[in-house]
Amino acid sequence: MALGLYDTVDVRLADRGLTVTATGHGADTVPTDDTHLVVCALRAATDRLGFRPTGLALTCDNAVPHARGLGSSAAAVVAGVAAGFALAGHSPRSDRALQVAAELEGHADNAAASLYGGLVIAWRDGDDYHAVRLEPHPDLRPVLLVPAEESATKTTRGLLPDKVPHVDAAFAAGRSALAVHALTHEPGLLLAATADRLHQHYREPAWPATFRLVDTLRAAGVPAMVSGAGPTVLAFPTNGRLPDHLDPVSMSGFSVVPLAIDRTGVLVESLD
Repeated sequence: MALGLYDTVDVRLADRGLTVTATGHGADTVPTDDTHLVVCALRAATDRLGFRPTGLALTCDNAVPHARGLGSSAAAVVAGVAAGFALAGHSPRSDRALQVAAELEGHADNAAASLYGGLVIAWRDGDDYHAVRLEPHPDLRPVLLVPAEESATKTTRGLLPDKVPHVDAAFAAGRSALAVHALTHEPGLLLAATADRLHQHYREPAWPATFRLVDTLRAAGVPAMVSGAGPTVLAFPTNGRLPDHLDPVSMSGFSVVPLAIDRTGVLVESLD
């Protein structure tokens, strides 16, 4: 699902060379050379389209926190791919753009949400990536609870087992199907739909505070889950308001960030 938290990238053609300026989250740690993720994605897109600019100047203002399970890498990849497609005179909201972005990400889910907005279901068929967009229910009011500590997806992914019990796989399949219905037609079913046996409890040793908060919210009747690989918590409280009686110890260290659902996806504006 695409949330209304946006990185902004200004891209200009230059006579030669590359300059990258970064502000916002990660400004002091991201590279400012050819290895910058937006640059890599932009060049992957222009190479695919046969367009090779002689020089580029980029300014990247990052609003999506890095390493929090919020899809910051997908946002950067889609920004670069969209810029590359636009510079080459092609639509950035296309299946071809999704293919380039998903190849860089290694999967299509976060990339498709950033590209198309709304709610997406993504899958891979051989070497081809696909996604369909669904319209989220208008009553959904997401709230992020973002900790200061960072995560590494490859680390938390390494906590997952190679195999899961059949009963847990069947449980996950049923709840995934229910989640699609709940997110698009009946949000009142989200508490049941977001129950998980597939990945969250395996990651609990890495983020005990995150899982205490998830348990606290769910005990209060709030649909809540780990966002991505964590450690951010995503909740869907009624009317976007968390209950007043939540345990303050469980909430400690988390910033509460109410957000709208983005229903548009990546936006390219030309100054020409």
